[in-house]
Amino acid sequence: MCLTEAASFELENEVLAQMGRPPMSRAVHLATWGELLLNAMPLRSPGLDLARFAELFPAAHQRYLAAGRLDVIPPENLRALDLLVEQGRTVLLLTSRAEAEVRHLLEPDHVLAGRVTGAYHQGNTRFRKPDPRAFDELLAETGFAPGQCVYVGDSPGDAVAAGGAGIRFIACLQSGVRRLADFDPRHVTAAVDTFPEINPVIEAL
Repeated sequence: MCLTEAASFELENEVLAQMGRPPMSRAVHLATWGELLLNAMPLRSPGLDLARFAELFPAAHQRYLAAGRLDVIPPENLRALDLLVEQGRTVLLLTSRAEAEVRHLLEPDHVLAGRVTGAYHQGNTRFRKPDPRAFDELLAETGFAPGQCVYVGDSPGDAVAAGGAGIRFIACLQSGVRRLADFDPRHVTAAVDTFPEINPVIEAL
């Protein structure tokens, strides 16, 4: 839904530059995309002072948000969300991001307001994808059964978590971060090239 990887790559390299460290390659960023940021950074920049990176990152993150460079949602993706809501479906977010990284998505003046009814992140879940228990709080609080849910994601870890929880999974390849061959087919119900293609897929499930 949000096209974030390219901007995140630039943001993280900006913080590395502040620390006097060489930039990571795009290849290593793509290979570790979907992992928790502070778990991925030692792989993206071996020998990194992780505590210092964590100290510098929030201010840089806020600058990127203020400039409208992060979590860009194309208009056609918003229309796809609107269609889901019009059909009476409940739209929820489940991410492994820290609460501070998603707080802006939950503001009353954000474009997702009125479209998304709840968000689950590091601040209100005990487990992280690809652990299937990442869905525990969502399922418990909404009362939905796994069979009533469909999860849309762009990483193999998303598919593993959903599959392990008994939730159908749609692989969305719009970001270009992954190819369908990167996913375990046992966990993939369907795949789409762009986010709006989920509407007819969900309708057919």
